[in-house]
Order: sequence, then structure tokens, then C-alpha cells
Amino acid sequence: MRGHPRPTTTAVGLAAACALLAGACTAPGSSRSDAELRVSTTTAIIADLVRHVGGDRVDVTSIVPHHGDPHSYEPSPGDAAKVAGADVVFSNGLLLEEPGITKMIHNNAPKSAPKIGIAERLEQYGGTVMKLEEDLGLDVLWLGWAVEGEVPGDGSQVRTTATKLEGPGELRVYLTDTLGTPQVYVDSADGFSAKDSFTLPPEAHTHVNWAFSEPGTYRLTVEGRTETLDGKHEEFGSGTFTFTVGDAAGAPAGRAVLDDGHADVALDAETGKVYVRADDKKSGARTRHPAGDVVLHVPGRAKDAVPKGRAYRFLGEPGDDVWVLPQAVIGKHVHGDLDPHAWEDVANAEAYVRRIEAELITADPDGRATYEKNAAAYLRTLGALDAEVAEKLATIPAQHRKLITTHDAFGYLAKAYGLEVAGFVVPVPTQEPSAAEAEELGTTIRDKRVPSVFLEPNLAARADVLKRVAQDQQVGICTIYGDSFDDKVHDYVAMMRHNADELARCLGRNA
Repeated sequence: MRGHPRPTTTAVGLAAACALLAGACTAPGSSRSDAELRVSTTTAIIADLVRHVGGDRVDVTSIVPHHGDPHSYEPSPGDAAKVAGADVVFSNGLLLEEPGITKMIHNNAPKSAPKIGIAERLEQYGGTVMKLEEDLGLDVLWLGWAVEGEVPGDGSQVRTTATKLEGPGELRVYLTDTLGTPQVYVDSADGFSAKDSFTLPPEAHTHVNWAFSEPGTYRLTVEGRTETLDGKHEEFGSGTFTFTVGDAAGAPAGRAVLDDGHADVALDAETGKVYVRADDKKSGARTRHPAGDVVLHVPGRAKDAVPKGRAYRFLGEPGDDVWVLPQAVIGKHVHGDLDPHAWEDVANAEAYVRRIEAELITADPDGRATYEKNAAAYLRTLGALDAEVAEKLATIPAQHRKLITTHDAFGYLAKAYGLEVAGFVVPVPTQEPSAAEAEELGTTIRDKRVPSVFLEPNLAARADVLKRVAQDQQVGICTIYGDSFDDKVHDYVAMMRHNADELARCLGRNA
């Protein structure tokens, strides 16, 4: 808690066309006449911070719009045009942004334009970075994909491809986006080809759904290769993973069985090894299991029915049996080991501003006096905001200082201001939570004596389960802002002021 002083594909083509037309493409709403620098940012939050430091010397555009989710936003040709005209590009980094955004920036931004991931050097500017803690308490294995090891070349990625499946039925691996639309990565029903693959940046992890059409034992073979932006690729390793589906499926003798907790099918781009990495239930330490030494168990309680709707016909007919390890976090959610949502601590926003000030001065030395003056004034505003947030949140009684939200974005806020993240509950794609899971959430709310739960505006429409359980438990349903603004909240100071007011109101003595 505060209590001490703080230190003061089409896009590529469009960009090429703009270059051939000698700058004929102009980002919508931007001006080239007065500003000394054209700045492109990945999020509206970063854009707001840059505007306060840059003032009239910068034209700022954001790739992700106010209502957008940086974890899943797909950039448009118009976004590529903005980036193609930028003198400086600011991103958050720490794998906050959807990989397509990062790739678009590398493909379209001028080579001379600095591309700055602010949070990746935050500690040099007085900020702090913390580990990302994920624990959804699912009653089945939470299985994702991961890439470890560095890949040479800026913007390079690792492609994972499924090449073979042995088993009694079909396997589909897919991701459900924030609108509920599935994106299929692997589908064994029509044989395997290059399309049964996807890419991840180095040191990244993503969540997916694993759906099996029949109970029994399956063996899935995958291989990995590195891909650079100039089209080069290199194969580096393969492995076969064993799944047992249904309670009657027995695990091969002598193998470790993983049936709950958090794990990933992982590839190491440096060593070429393919394995399962898992979090130890007791110590929390990360362990590695060679692909042939472990069994991934999909229990009988994972049995579900194929949802209605044409989008899910690739799984079978509506109502057909399917055994699913759920994605758990809705939308594309590629991330690394460090929590990227650093701005939820106002002191970290001050570090963002110091980094932005330094980079703008480097890009435009003639504007030093302006940038220093603007940054100093805004840092005073943020210092007062930090104290205001701390003062408001200090009014929350100790027994109420617990957060249940729709997104794992508030670890920094909790740590900085003396709160506890009691849980984040997001809709599980394609799978209605069981009565037992809903009851477990209700039990958590009762046991923690949580007076209110918190929904982010851009996720509230899909948080039916959390809303229903909250209503059943007769606790409040309030709003909190994480990654983006909306029509009501347009800037960072207003966002943090709203969060502090809402938390104090909804968790306070009279909640």
C-alpha cells in the first residue's frame, strides 16, 4: 500500500502503395501541417500519455480504438497507413499486444522510426514490473501452448504444426475470440496440412480449447519451426503428446499424469526440445516433462455438448458429445511471464511518462524544452492522482479489500494500494459452467465476504455467469477499467479516478 514518497497481409500492400505514392496515404484524422513528430501508439492509454508530454509538437494516433482489446485487436489497412507515416512508434510491450499488431508495426513502420516497448525498460525509469499470476481454479486441466527460447531476428516467430493424430476420434484445437467466434488452429477430421498450425512470438503463451470427439487414448505429434519477417524458416524439433479422454481411459504405466492446474504444450526454439511445462501444485514452481514422459488427462467431467450455431459445426452436430479442456480466458490472450498491465499502478504511469519524455527528446531534440515542461506538469498531476487514489482506497475496510473481476489486469493496482485479487472470472468459451463451478464461485464470494464484483465495460456483455452468481449472492456489480477507454472515460486520469471512486464506493463500509 502507498505510504512512502514516490520518485518524481493487406496492410503490407497498403503500406507499400503509400510509399510508392510518396506519402499520399494519410492516417484518418491526423494532420501533417503543424506537428514536428507523427507518433503511432498501440493503445489509447499510451496515446493519452504521449499527448500530455508531446503537446502541440506531436500528432498521436492509436492503433487499438477506445473500445478495443489490445490482447485480440486485429489491425486494419488504415492502421497500417498510420504506422507507415510515423516518426516514432510506442507500444506497451511485455506481450500485451496481439501478435498481429506487433507484426504489422514491423512490416509497415519506417525503418528509421524508433519502435519502443515502454514497459520493457520500465524499471530504468522508476517503475516496477511483476510476474503475471494466473489461477482460474478450473476443475480440469488448463492447457495452453507456449514458446520458450529466443529467436534471432526482430519480429521473428515460432510456428507450431500438428502433423499426426492416433486415436478413436477427432481432435480440434481452437480459440474463441471476444465476440464468441471460433478460430480453428488444428482439425484432424480433414487430415493434416500446413493450415493446422499457428504462430507465437518468443517467450509467449496462449490459451486455446482442446476438443475430443470420443473417449479413449490419443497421440498428437507436433513440430516447430522458426520464421523470420523476410520469409526464412528453419525446422527445429518435434514430439508426440499423449491424451487420455474420459474416466475409463487408463494412463500408460510409468508416466506422470496431469489432470488439473495450469500447463502448456511447449517448444523451445533454442534447444529444439518439445515438452509439457506445468506449474507445481504445491510450490508453484514450473516443471518440464519430456513429451513422452507425461499423460494429459481429460476427465469425464469435461464432457459437454457441441454448442448451437453454425460457427461450431466443425465440432459436430449441435448436442453431440465432446470432451473439452476450455480456453478459460476469452479472446486471444498471448502473453509472457510478466504482467503487462503496469499502468494500473499510477507510479508506473509516471515511469511511462519519463520514458516517453526521453524518447521524444531523442527523436526531436529541438522540442526538449517543451517536452520537459509538459512532462514535469503532467508528473505533478500524476503524483497528486497517486495520492488521491491511495487516500480513497485506504477508506476500504480491511475485510472488504478483495477484488473479483473479469480480467487478470489488476495485480499492480492491488499490490500498490493494499488490495487482494481474490479471483478473476471470465466466460469460458463454448462451455456453460457447471452447477458445481457456479456454486464454487458463490462460495468464494461468501467466504471472502466480497460486497461487490467488478466488470470491465468491454467484457461486461459476456460476463453473464459472474453477473448471475453475484445477483444470487446479493452482492453489487460495479465497473472497473483495465486495458481500454470507452464513451464515458476518455483519458488515463479519469480512468484511474473512476476506478478509485468505484472501488471505494462498492467495497466501502456502506457497500
